[in-house]
Amino acid sequence: MGTRQAVGHQTIWMSRAEVARLLQVSPVTIGRWASEGKLPFGVTLGGRRRFRREDILSIVRRLSRATVAPAATKSRRPR
Repeated sequence: MGTRQAVGHQTIWMSRAEVARLLQVSPVTIGRWASEGKLPFGVTLGGRRRFRREDILSIVRRLSRATVAPAATKSRRPR
C-alpha cells in the first residue's frame, strides 16, 4: 500500500467488510472480485487487502449510472 501521494492528499483505505456493505454484497464476493482483478486493492504488512475509498466510490458512481436507464418509450399495440 506504499503509494506516492500528493502533498495534502490522504488516501482512505477500506476493509473488505466495509466495501461489501457499501456494494451490498458478501465480503467473500469482494475477495473474489479482487482476486479476479475486478477491484483494485493494496495489501497491508499483515497480508490483508485494503481498498482505496476513491476507487470504490468511483465504481459505485459508475454502477449507479449504468442502472439508471433513460425513460423507455412505450410501444403501443394497435387496437
